[in-house]
Amino acid sequence: MTKILIAALGFLLSACSQISVQDYHEQQPKLDLQQYFNGDITGWGMVQDRGGRVLRRFTVHIDARWQGDTGVLEENFDWSDGKKEHRRWEIKKHGDRYEGTAGDVVGIAQGEAAGNALQWRYQLALPVDGKTWNMTMDDWMYLIDDQTLANRTKMSKFGVQVAEISIFFRRQSK
Repeated sequence: MTKILIAALGFLLSACSQISVQDYHEQQPKLDLQQYFNGDITGWGMVQDRGGRVLRRFTVHIDARWQGDTGVLEENFDWSDGKKEHRRWEIKKHGDRYEGTAGDVVGIAQGEAAGNALQWRYQLALPVDGKTWNMTMDDWMYLIDDQTLANRTKMSKFGVQVAEISIFFRRQSK
């Protein structure tokens, strides 16, 4: 009985541990935002509530350009409900770390890459029923191959996850 309790406690403690981007440092191919987000990229995604129900779907077209260690990503979203949105990211590369700003991002987004992964964290000012809520965004990007990137984002408010966003990006072959 004691062995079972110890095993169960160990399982619970490991389930609570945080994943670090450094856990992926040996994974290939290596993700470098400056290389991947350069040129024309298309993404397909969906927003799900915390129960898993799909709330909205979208396509995003990105025009990404870099000059030195500074990049600009022009994102144009076409939502399943007919709405269109635009976001302009300005990103600065510092080795394997990134900082970014956008019009609806509160403060500065922070990212760190290792191996095939990047974790990107920021506060997004999201309009909800005539009010603006600052949502915590925890993005995880994984480079699948030279053209394909998977992105999973957990959106939370007051520490409670309210939605998850999944996006699959494909860039044009060069």
